[in-house]
Amino acid sequence: MTDATASTRAAAAQPLEGRTRRLVEAPMLPLLLSMAWPNMLIMVAQAATGLIETWWISHLGTDALAGMALVFPPVMLMTMISAGAMGGGISSAVARALGAGRREEADALVLHAVVINAGLGAAFSLVFLLFGRPIYTALGGTGGALEAALVYSNTVFAGIVFVWVMNALASVIRGTGDMLFPAIVICAGVTFLVPASPVLIFGLGPIPGLGVAGGGVALTLFYAVGTLAMAWRVASGRNPARFKWVRLRWALMKGILKVGAVSAIASIQTNLTIAGATALVAAAAGVEAVAGFGTGARLEYLLIPLIFGIGAPLVALVGTNIGAGRGDRALSIALLGGGLAFLVTEAIGIAAALWPQAWLSLFSDDPAMIAAGSQYLRIVGPAYGFFGLGMALYFASQGAGRLFWPLASGFLRVALALGGGWLALALTGSLPALFAALAVALVAYGLTILAAVRSGAWFR
Repeated sequence: MTDATASTRAAAAQPLEGRTRRLVEAPMLPLLLSMAWPNMLIMVAQAATGLIETWWISHLGTDALAGMALVFPPVMLMTMISAGAMGGGISSAVARALGAGRREEADALVLHAVVINAGLGAAFSLVFLLFGRPIYTALGGTGGALEAALVYSNTVFAGIVFVWVMNALASVIRGTGDMLFPAIVICAGVTFLVPASPVLIFGLGPIPGLGVAGGGVALTLFYAVGTLAMAWRVASGRNPARFKWVRLRWALMKGILKVGAVSAIASIQTNLTIAGATALVAAAAGVEAVAGFGTGARLEYLLIPLIFGIGAPLVALVGTNIGAGRGDRALSIALLGGGLAFLVTEAIGIAAALWPQAWLSLFSDDPAMIAAGSQYLRIVGPAYGFFGLGMALYFASQGAGRLFWPLASGFLRVALALGGGWLALALTGSLPALFAALAVALVAYGLTILAAVRSGAWFR
């Protein structure tokens, strides 16, 4: 090896070593906040893409709005699994490799991450394209709402692989501690969606209006361009974990899947709760109540990317510190992040409970829709902080590679929400009783994970 080659390699290693050292040594609160704010920005911007579509599609009528309410849980499931579950597994594996000084392993993980997410995206695309009608019928879809749901779903799921690949690459970047570049890409994409969605939905000049499908086309274009931007960042060598063609190895696949696959179950739990509750509302009331509940629950879904803004740094920080042998610091960072997530989401929940119409009236002025949505937000909104607490500690547990208690807490939430909700409807026939069961389930979810993490469950 020549002196020039050695100098080049040493220079290339300096930014990586400096960033990793910062994750292990810098003061915790300023470090977490500095990493969280761009990631919160990216997640809020990404969630805004769905809100932009919803606002425009609401102008097409109640059936279109109810149709989107049926499709939104599966679409959010794709985002949560690709970015939060498998993405968490990817970020955790990259962070632990870098924290332990295994740079070649971190590079090899890039290709493995793309292969895993692309394969899963293609599989989900086939499922919803082939079996969309029975799926949305089971969720309570009928008549015009069901037809609108199918049109929107088929459009989005035809290009859902872009969601998976973009989030795989973004997770690689976040696993190195870089939260800013993904934030820039997503925010740029939102500026594209603001004009593109109404143009494709309603038409403009020679561009024909595509109706509900137009929103799906705009969203697919957004993720396709985002995929190219993330790929450029990783392939250009500007990211500490670089893309390299390597032989696929089961050991590296397993490193991602052992966190990502279990985390996917947790994501399914959250979406199953909302989808099941939607079906219960549909069985007990009309389409206006479904639209109201779905629009109110969309605010709960909006919390997920907001919490992910804090959770993604927790994955990188906890993973890197555990890789470096700093378990005590990893636990302190996790509890700090959980407390921050509780404060942010509880403030949003209380505001929603006090002024529910401020949110609901953005999408419709139908009195029955607003009444159902207001009932939901007044009862469940004050429990949002516990959801934020539990989700943040779930992401921290991804970084630790210890997911038993987040998974167990998720099953507890499903049982209390759907089992308790069904019982409440059977005994009272009232939607407020169902919503009370959903609130109790959120409180139990957050407190169970907190108790487990604080007791040192990661290290037993």
